[in-house]
Amino acid sequence: MTSITSVELNYLVFRYLQESGFTHSAFALGYEAGINKCTIDGNMVPPGALITFVQKGIQYLEMEANSSNSDADVDEDFSFLQPLDLITKDVYELRQMIKDKKKNLHKDRDKEKHKDKEFEREHERESARVREKDRHEREKESEKDRERVEKEKERDKQHENNADREMVPDQADKNNVNHEENGNSAAPEPMEVCTTSTSQACEIPSSDVMILEGHTSEVCACAWSPTGSLLASGSGDSTARIWTIAEGTSRSSVQNSPLNVLVLKHVKGRTNEKSKDVTTLDWNGEGTVLATGSYDGQARIWNTNGELKTTLSKHKGPIFSLKWNKKGDFLLTGSCDKTAIVWDVKTEEWRQQFEFHSGPILDVDWRNNLSFATSSTDNMIYVCKVGDTRPVKTFAGHQGEVNCVKWDPTGSLLASCSDDISAKIWSMKQDKHVHDLREHSKEIYTIRWSPTGPGTNNPNQQLVLASASFDSTVKLWDVELGKRICSLNGHRDPVYSLAFSPNGEYLASGSLDRCINIWSLKEVKIVKTYTGNGGIFEVCWNKEGDKIAACFANNTVCVLDLRM
Repeated sequence: MTSITSVELNYLVFRYLQESGFTHSAFALGYEAGINKCTIDGNMVPPGALITFVQKGIQYLEMEANSSNSDADVDEDFSFLQPLDLITKDVYELRQMIKDKKKNLHKDRDKEKHKDKEFEREHERESARVREKDRHEREKESEKDRERVEKEKERDKQHENNADREMVPDQADKNNVNHEENGNSAAPEPMEVCTTSTSQACEIPSSDVMILEGHTSEVCACAWSPTGSLLASGSGDSTARIWTIAEGTSRSSVQNSPLNVLVLKHVKGRTNEKSKDVTTLDWNGEGTVLATGSYDGQARIWNTNGELKTTLSKHKGPIFSLKWNKKGDFLLTGSCDKTAIVWDVKTEEWRQQFEFHSGPILDVDWRNNLSFATSSTDNMIYVCKVGDTRPVKTFAGHQGEVNCVKWDPTGSLLASCSDDISAKIWSMKQDKHVHDLREHSKEIYTIRWSPTGPGTNNPNQQLVLASASFDSTVKLWDVELGKRICSLNGHRDPVYSLAFSPNGEYLASGSLDRCINIWSLKEVKIVKTYTGNGGIFEVCWNKEGDKIAACFANNTVCVLDLRM
């Protein structure tokens, strides 16, 4: 093997000192090492030679450590080693470090990735049993009803019409009474608003459902373009897709042709490659570009023709959340590497990296064009501002992972929800939470603000917060009083996703029980429902408010036509 001589090394160091402006040090070394006597032709040595030499040595060491590692099961694109590790440790220590880090990351990734699948598997069987039990119960109830009606007929013929007419209003009256009680009492009773008869009556017909097929793994994210008829979806198959949903095209079980879907591949060649899952996506405000975040730690920006415009690489771990600011000049990403990065889209460079959290970042949300909130597995929430080196606000109080943070429509209140079974509301005016919302019985997975109240398109309606939990319920909260308005109990399994209609009158919820429920917030009841063939990870409403998209664990995306 070729080795460098001390004369050559002295010359490289001498040149480095000269180029760096360390004139006196260069002179002293040159004098003591007799550089003027050496036979090296200085014109043959390029600028920065020492740096290049050291860098190549580091790359070689890294390559050697990686190539000899038998744990070839993981194919991450980011480095597990820091330059200081490579300089200070021998190759055997480096191999062990890589092995340990890969093992830990593999565990974390599997835990995250299969969390949803485990939930679904666990609940699929339970759902089947519950459905069967419900069927028997319904049959029993029907039999009892028939017997009761027959007896009433025999006893008094006049009661026949009255009984038929009054059954439904009784249920409606009961719901209204419960709603009033829930609004006024300190400890309201949860409302059971989804009756068997209601769910049968409001089932969305298959003629109003478009099933988008093509993904080859579970679909984790979906989002309508804010300006047009484009729907984006992101999947574990290492692709995102942009679907064109024209007016009046809803039909069941559509096998989509390439004419109305663009496939955005996140890896060259085959799909389903490890660590390329598309975990999150977001359209900019004008609907001209789509950003996607992936398990490989990279954010990508695509145009509406499905062409990759930019790849943003700096994170050292999977991206779990990403959002455009309203102006569309900054993209914010939150990663498993415990950092958030603000990217300048024009220069295609990172503007600032925020390294305050001590655990993976689970969610990010812009407050305005320059400041934003981040939440993490470390139980903390930070409010940061582009240009500031420290958080402008620190919110501590959760006792578990903070799954979601969302600013209200005016950016004055921040809502958060956590595995500690609480949701909290925070104000920039104080450090302690304004309200601590504690009526769920299991982890709260997500929260959404209604598009209502001052500063919105629906200023005359009350601003409310909705929370969705693993306890199978959705709860609505009065944010001024910090009290529960009502509990929506139409699901049987964890509720993963919520979306308010643009006019604020309806709320869609998606659950692992395979059901999408659309609730009327005025009547506080389910007005439409649809049952698909897999757990639901996300639901979203288009800007006109006449379509809902939902993405499923069975690799499909469904579009429901909801013209009421």
